[in-house]
Order: sequence, then structure tokens, then C-alpha cells
Amino acid sequence: MKKFSAFISALILASALVSCSSSDSSSSESSAPQVSQENSIEESTEELTEEQTEKVTEEVQEETVQETSEDSQEKSEPQTVPPEEVGYEGMTAVYADSLADGEYDISVDSSSSMFKIKKCKLTVADGQMTASMVMGGTGYQWLFMGTADDAENADESAYIPYTEENDTCIFTVPVNALDEIIDCAAYSKKKEIWYDRQLVFRADSLSDIAFKEARGNTVETLGLADGVYNMEASLSGGSGKASISSPAKVTITDGKATAEIVWSSNKYDYMIVNDEKYLPVSTEENSVFEIPVEVFDSAFTVLADTTAMSTPHEIEYKIIFSSENAQAE
Repeated sequence: MKKFSAFISALILASALVSCSSSDSSSSESSAPQVSQENSIEESTEELTEEQTEKVTEEVQEETVQETSEDSQEKSEPQTVPPEEVGYEGMTAVYADSLADGEYDISVDSSSSMFKIKKCKLTVADGQMTASMVMGGTGYQWLFMGTADDAENADESAYIPYTEENDTCIFTVPVNALDEIIDCAAYSKKKEIWYDRQLVFRADSLSDIAFKEARGNTVETLGLADGVYNMEASLSGGSGKASISSPAKVTITDGKATAEIVWSSNKYDYMIVNDEKYLPVSTEENSVFEIPVEVFDSAFTVLADTTAMSTPHEIEYKIIFSSENAQAE
């Protein structure tokens, strides 16, 4: 009986051990696939990441090269305002030997709005020309007559410094010819960089007294006797909004002509002709001036100061008096 009981106990113990083993095995088997699946996912993720990493690396390298190139280009070729065309179609170079010695107001075309010239005085002497340009700002330290590349390689003795006068910056430069595109490099104080500019000193803005040979007709060549004449008058320049009365009254006395200029407003307080200032004879309804006329059938330049803006401004205009249909009163 005792043997039987011991057998039964042993059997129960063995059964329990088998069940426990089976449970452990089942647990082990059930957990094994999970481990295998996690390893598989991790391995797949690592492979995908490696491929993506290779692509990302290539893209990053490409972007880095592009950014480096753009950065280098920005430093070596700084962006500027797009250049403007200077001069006009059919212009022909005018040299010093065609002009009489003297000082003359002259207009200058600039290829950059960042290189603004407020006014300019041309000096002609001994077959040479120089121009004193009053700048619209003080941002440039030097000028060089040539390209920016030439300026960088030139000796500093070739650089043209500015002078100060009444809080304005003035550069005086040599002028080879009028109505000719001239290369001029400007050195920025702030950026310490040379910028390319192009200039044209306009011969058509000079008064006729500057030329040794008359470009238009005169009282003498037209054979006009003393008296009062009505002549067609045209105005150009400025914003295009202003006008003058036409026909205009032209009075000739002792062989000299004087024109009555009647402006479309009464906001002009003076005019400048051949460096002489003229005040209005009337400003009731219109600004009225009496100015000398030295040439007919050809444009001559005048300055007119307007008070219509917040501050007075001198504006450059060109006037042509046509003698073709002149009528005596």
C-alpha cells in the first residue's frame, strides 16, 4: 500500500514536472517568434535607413555644394540694381576741340540709380575737359576711370578721391569726349567693393555758346530785324506735366533776342539760362519770365526751380523756338 501510494505520488510529481516543462516550452515557443519578428523588423529598418541615409547624404552633399557656390558667388559678385542704358541712338562723340574754353552746366547719364549725379559742371581748357559731379550721396570713397576689374588691379594713385563742399560730395573726373559711353568704377565705403558704372556726358544739354560752330540758327543767320515775333515754342524734360505757352513772344532789340516764357503754373520762382538767374516778371496766374535766346531751331537747356513740391527743386528742361513760321507783329 505504501508502495502504491509512493508510486501515485511519483506519478503525480512526474505529471506536474511534464506539465511545467510543457508550459515553459510553450511559453518559450510563443515568445520566440516575437523575438524573431522584432529582429526582422529591426534588420529591415536598418536596411531601409541605410538606403535612405545614402540618398539623404547625396542630397545634403549636393545642397551643400550649391549653397557654398551661391555663397561664394554672392561674395564675389554682389547683387546690384540692374544697369540702365545710357546715351541715345545716333550720338557722335564730341571732343574738346569743338568747344570754346569755359565752364558749362551739363547733364550726365548714369547706368545706375545708385550712382546719382545731382548736377555737373564741365570745364573746357587748353583742349582738355574735366567734369565736377555733385553726387546725390556720400557712399563712395573713390572713382576710377575704367572697369571695376581694372580698378582692383590699379595702383591707388590712380584712384580719384572726392572733395566736400557744403555737405556735398564732389568728384572731378577727366572727360575724353561728350556723347560717348565712358566706363567708371565706384568704390563703396560700406561694402568695400568696386562697382561698374557707365557715364555719358550729354552734348545736347550744353548751351549753344559752348560750341565753336553754331548748331542752330541765330538772329544774324535768320536776318531778323528788330521787332516782336510770334514763334512756335516746345518744351521737353521734367515729368512731362509742365508746359509753356506757344506761340511765344520773341522780342529782338539791337540784334539780341529775348523770349517771354509763360509757364502752365505759377510755382516757378526762378530760371537759370547760361548760368544766369532770372526772376519772374509775374506770378499772378502763371509764372512769366523773360530770358535770352541765342539759338533758334535747336534745343537749348534751361533750369527752372519749382516750389510745387515739399521742397524747391531745380528741374532741367529743353526749349526749342522754331523760326520756320515766325510772324512779326
